[in-house]
Amino acid sequence: MSTPDEDQPDGSADQALSRTEQERVQEGAAPRAVLVHEIIRREGEDELLRPVSALALSGLAAGLSMGFSFLAQAFMMAELPDPNGRALLAPLGYCVGFLIVVMGRQQLFTESTLTALLPLLYRRDLATMTLTIRLWAIVLAANLLGTMLFALAIAGTDVADAQQRSALTELALKTIEGSFGGTLVKAIFAGWLIALMVWLLPAAGSAKILIIVVLTYVVALGGFAHVVAGSAEAAFLVVSGEAGPGDYLVKFLLPTLIGNTIGGVALVAMLNHGSVSAELATTPGASG
Repeated sequence: MSTPDEDQPDGSADQALSRTEQERVQEGAAPRAVLVHEIIRREGEDELLRPVSALALSGLAAGLSMGFSFLAQAFMMAELPDPNGRALLAPLGYCVGFLIVVMGRQQLFTESTLTALLPLLYRRDLATMTLTIRLWAIVLAANLLGTMLFALAIAGTDVADAQQRSALTELALKTIEGSFGGTLVKAIFAGWLIALMVWLLPAAGSAKILIIVVLTYVVALGGFAHVVAGSAEAAFLVVSGEAGPGDYLVKFLLPTLIGNTIGGVALVAMLNHGSVSAELATTPGASG
């Protein structure tokens, strides 16, 4: 005579649970990768259709906000006397701008390398490609303009005292001291981590802030180059006379932009899309 503990046909485990218990199981389960993909892709669809003015203003706000990563990290460097403690704790200031941008839903270029690309990888048509390039161009230009305005503000005012200004310069010089290839490689890792952050957030629930802080802290700790956060630093050098426009463009902007794009597009968007593409092909209503 069989007992409830013996092997049962498929589905019997569900039958042993009440409807309420089954709902709790569903609530406690981590979302499938295809669900995360669809959440991000549909967010990307909405972004692609936003008006130019909305993209530009949101991108400008993000650029200004990212300046606080530079400011907060430099201020922490100035206030921490111990070099070892400074190296470990000051990068926490770098997280500030990302927290403002992500939690405030502002438009950041390195996030868009994932969100705006997934609709293109799904549909693969000229119209979507045009919209993707349009979004990237507007957001990047607005982000960079915002960082330049922020750099002008802190260089041309007394927001920082002499000690803090010295820390701002010390931190900013790191954006242009590496070789083209070295900066590009570091930028790949930064683009990879930021796009991974976007991928993780839909399933993070109440841990969103922790995800943002941990991943952006690693970017700062590793000295990885981020095209928007780093632009505030490199632009500060230009407006304060510590570097020229050529240094900003050749030593910072070009290698960092290329690297961030490779990290976000090739290593995350394409790989993560590829991992769920077979499921998408058989999922009803996946096209939205």
